[in-house]
Amino acid sequence: MLKQTLSQKLQQKLSPQQIQLMKLVQLPTQSLEARIKQELEENPALNEGREKQEDNFENDNSDDREVRDSMEEINWDDYLRDDDIPEYRTRANNFSVDDELYEAPVVVSESFHESLISQLRLRNLSEEELELAIYLVGTIDDDGILRRSMEDIVDDLAFSQGVFTDEKELERLLMIIQDLDPAGVGGRDLQECLVLQLERKTPSLRVNLALSILEDYFDIFVKRHYQKLMDRLGVQEDELKEAIEEIGRLNPKPGGSSNLSRPTENVIPDYNLKIVDDELELTLNGRNAPELSLSPKYREMLEHYKASGQKNKSEKEAQLFVKQKLDSAKWFIEAIVQRQQTLMFTMEAILEYQREYFLTGDERKLKPMILKDIAEKIEMDISTVSRVASNKYIQTPYGTFLIKRFFSESMTNADGEEVSTREIKKILEDVVAEENKRKPLTDEALATILKEKGYPIARRTVAKYREQLDIPVARMRKEL
Repeated sequence: MLKQTLSQKLQQKLSPQQIQLMKLVQLPTQSLEARIKQELEENPALNEGREKQEDNFENDNSDDREVRDSMEEINWDDYLRDDDIPEYRTRANNFSVDDELYEAPVVVSESFHESLISQLRLRNLSEEELELAIYLVGTIDDDGILRRSMEDIVDDLAFSQGVFTDEKELERLLMIIQDLDPAGVGGRDLQECLVLQLERKTPSLRVNLALSILEDYFDIFVKRHYQKLMDRLGVQEDELKEAIEEIGRLNPKPGGSSNLSRPTENVIPDYNLKIVDDELELTLNGRNAPELSLSPKYREMLEHYKASGQKNKSEKEAQLFVKQKLDSAKWFIEAIVQRQQTLMFTMEAILEYQREYFLTGDERKLKPMILKDIAEKIEMDISTVSRVASNKYIQTPYGTFLIKRFFSESMTNADGEEVSTREIKKILEDVVAEENKRKPLTDEALATILKEKGYPIARRTVAKYREQLDIPVARMRKEL
């Protein structure tokens, strides 16, 4: 049964200007330039460069009273609103933020598989052989390893392609693929991949010894039982060490070694930090502060419409269009200025909070800092701080870093003081770097050493931090 009721509700909605500002704050320098270029193309009332006469927005508000009075019947929400559910998501909390997904610029280039196919076309192959070879290339994983068995590939060709062949023919074509660049491509496992690379090197004692290790004693080598290797091969420690160094220069993922396999993106720092007389000097990248102004022609057009008397429907529509474009340009310029202020205000708070680190560059000086700490310091929302820190870099005397790396959780040391987890990771990294590589420290031993240094953490926590630092287990760190 249908019913008609009357109800009241209180609702908060972000204005288009607020939504625009939040989206601009999220963008790094390179994306901001693209966004400004897009706005310049879409809005003819926005000009690049500074206008000779400064824009007086306040005077425009009083001068436009006549325009607003003559257009009372127009619903301005028709062009101001940004849909009922805008792209900006208003949910946020103290621990995670509503980061918008940042997409790197798309770079069109030849892929790893396309490079192999291009090389195949240069070989003297018949049409049938080329089709089979291209199909084989398609079964190679992105890292350059062929993990599917020949038997499975023969079945796939018969059932899905209607092509009947045998394993012997595929083996012959695979040998042709393994002769392509980069070296090692088409290996059916890590062992064959490394052997293929060594076979292309100029023969020598160390290369031949390395081949013997990979072909005959691969399992012993992987387990790093070096004494067994010396006994089986009848070589001295120095000779084995040279052979292992030769193996260490090989690439276990030849498919990922090609620059064609993945596009690269240049990092443009959003901030520049200098230390002058023990004081931190922070500047914003000049590309974040473009000179924008309103179009004089559009302002003259608006003045013309205001000066004219009675207006017909077409003139009112034209006046509305001009006013809309000018307002949009004003909001965009103001949003760019406010973005600069927000970025500087937030980064200055981070510098003050981590002053000792930025003066010395020592990661052990990093204090525990989360988004909430900075948000409370500058009296802004956590989501705003997250947007400022997201995908932005700062250039310091010690290198260029992602701003979010300065945020870390805390733990309590033996003295009851709160320290950053990055400090513990740095100490762990230093301990591993100074260990005896003949007898690497286990996670249990690392936990004991950290406990002696005043950081009582469990073995499983040490293992977690070690994995985050991309440090292998003790067995894999063993060296001669």
